[in-house]
Amino acid sequence: MQDKILTTKTLVATALGAALFFVFFSYIKIPSPVPNTDFQLAYGLSAFFAAIFGPVAGFLVPFIGHALSDTVIYGSPWWSWIIASGVTGLITSVAYFVIDYNDSDFTTKEIVFFNVIQIVGNIVAWLLIAPTLDIMIYHESVQLVSTQGIIATIMNSISVGIVGTALIFAYKKRIVKAGSLD
Repeated sequence: MQDKILTTKTLVATALGAALFFVFFSYIKIPSPVPNTDFQLAYGLSAFFAAIFGPVAGFLVPFIGHALSDTVIYGSPWWSWIIASGVTGLITSVAYFVIDYNDSDFTTKEIVFFNVIQIVGNIVAWLLIAPTLDIMIYHESVQLVSTQGIIATIMNSISVGIVGTALIFAYKKRIVKAGSLD
């Protein structure tokens, strides 16, 4: 487990992660047939920052990146989904306390834990928080936000499962094993 949750390294990583999330979220996406719901590689990236740098980065990377993207691309933030993005990262950051970053192997147990926790985070964010806030704040239709929530949960879980897992795997492979001459 990591010693400190808020360090200079975490703050720098959060700023970098939010900037990368903004770029990925704004410009690298695949539209789905459901309105305003895209396959976003940005969620895989934010899950990586959540798992490596902890809950501060986990919440702020997608929260800030999503808020900036909405403001720049659409002219105003859509707070229900911005909050849900932050919650997804916050829940996924539980992996930060479980994954051993002193070991270069990304074990099957760690991979399974990371993916179970990210799926839980996506379910809470996209099936509960985003639709509820959409209805409360924006008076959206229950049918629309339910459909969006289901599609977002599935697509974001896949994005994190592929991109997030691959990034953590690559990050851990850079660690030199004890006793190795590499």
